[in-house]
Amino acid sequence: MSDVTRILEAIGRGDPQAADQLLPLVYEELRRLASSKMAQEAPGHTLQATALVHEAWLRLAGDESRKWNDRSHFFAAAAEAMRRILVENARRKNRQRRGGGLQRVEFDEAALAVADDQQVLAVNDALEKFAGVDKPKAELVKLRYFVGLTIEEAAEVLGISRATAKRHWAYARTWLYAEIIGNDGPA
Repeated sequence: MSDVTRILEAIGRGDPQAADQLLPLVYEELRRLASSKMAQEAPGHTLQATALVHEAWLRLAGDESRKWNDRSHFFAAAAEAMRRILVENARRKNRQRRGGGLQRVEFDEAALAVADDQQVLAVNDALEKFAGVDKPKAELVKLRYFVGLTIEEAAEVLGISRATAKRHWAYARTWLYAEIIGNDGPA
């Protein structure tokens, strides 16, 4: 059992000091994940990786009713928190503009390279629909697209093989592409 899993169990039992022990163990990995994702954001993005980690940590640590089964479960929750923060930030910025308007989004590997706010929103909307169809594959997309994990890292977090993760990723990309293009209409 890893130190992270042991501390998560202590948090689940209500140990008030366990959260203080957890942050130093997971901070660097959370920071690396956030940095990876922020490097993929469009230039001029106002949210910094450190702020993303801190906001995610506040959400995770602030929910005392939340219990994590193990390290993978914790990082999946962190990925979800980061995704929600990025989406909320994109929506907030989009509201500040003059209405924006959706753009056509190609959901492929290139879409992972640089995502503007409207792309983040389009992917998030499609991903929410996809989660209703296939939640495990949607979790993989969250980890890849919103956190920037590699196939191998996402497979580890989800507890699936690399081959399964690749198959799920291919299916999810196809489904999301069709959903985004279907909502955008013909070019």
